[in-house]
Amino acid sequence: MTPLKMKKGATGTYIALLVAVVILMFMLKQCSSPVSRDSIAVKSAFGDTLNVAIDYSPMSMYSYGDTVGGFNYDVIRQLAVQNNLKLRFFPVNTIDRALQLLDSGYCDIIVADLPLTAEYKKRFLFTEPTFIDRSVLVQRRDSTGRKTLASVLDLAGKTVTVAAGAPVVDRIRNLSREIGDTIYISLDSTYSAEQLVMLVAAGEIDLAVVNDGIARRLAAKLPEIDVSTNISFSQFQSWITATGDTLLRDSINAMLGRFMLTPEYDELLKRYNVSRPPAN
Repeated sequence: MTPLKMKKGATGTYIALLVAVVILMFMLKQCSSPVSRDSIAVKSAFGDTLNVAIDYSPMSMYSYGDTVGGFNYDVIRQLAVQNNLKLRFFPVNTIDRALQLLDSGYCDIIVADLPLTAEYKKRFLFTEPTFIDRSVLVQRRDSTGRKTLASVLDLAGKTVTVAAGAPVVDRIRNLSREIGDTIYISLDSTYSAEQLVMLVAAGEIDLAVVNDGIARRLAAKLPEIDVSTNISFSQFQSWITATGDTLLRDSINAMLGRFMLTPEYDELLKRYNVSRPPAN
């Protein structure tokens, strides 16, 4: 067989075409895998993977069969996709455990139902709020369907159970001073806020204080409980990083700021029935 002979001048044309194809492939790769300055900053400081301690609750992360969801889980997953980041999740039952992981350096960030409180601001760096929530009292209804305690004033001398490490402890102590009587607090380091609601419904504990978002989602399935008594005003719910870790906090804030302008964020607010924080 006679070998094909390349025409004079064709070599330069083929080389030019090859270079053009390589450039086009590179551009397509860049378009399909966008990398923001913020993700580059995070990767340079934390390596290829961001370690996330996440609260196992209806508002942070839950699993049902093969489905994994939760407002905070969905938000940080969207941030990872949009900014080409890899995540490693460490689900925890209590905020107390998440704080231990953060303090030990085992995790880089806590993604949970964490209201921005003055006491916690002394210890950690808060991201911009991802949504607004409040704390509510969980109690059983009586035989007539009415709640046992009519108002927070009826908490005098009562014991409420709270997940260990939950910031609402400070609010309950302040409430105790406001009503001029003692409200006893039982800190539970075993069960999550979701499980505490179920323990109230089962009659194993009398009262619990959890976030409104968690309480309302479970109350829809547990008609024997009442969650209509507010313990706190509306509070910003944020994620936290270790004190001094301004690089990660600022990078996450920038990513959140962009995501919160998208229709995907609006859809998550609607799906989980929570409110958007006011714009800065």
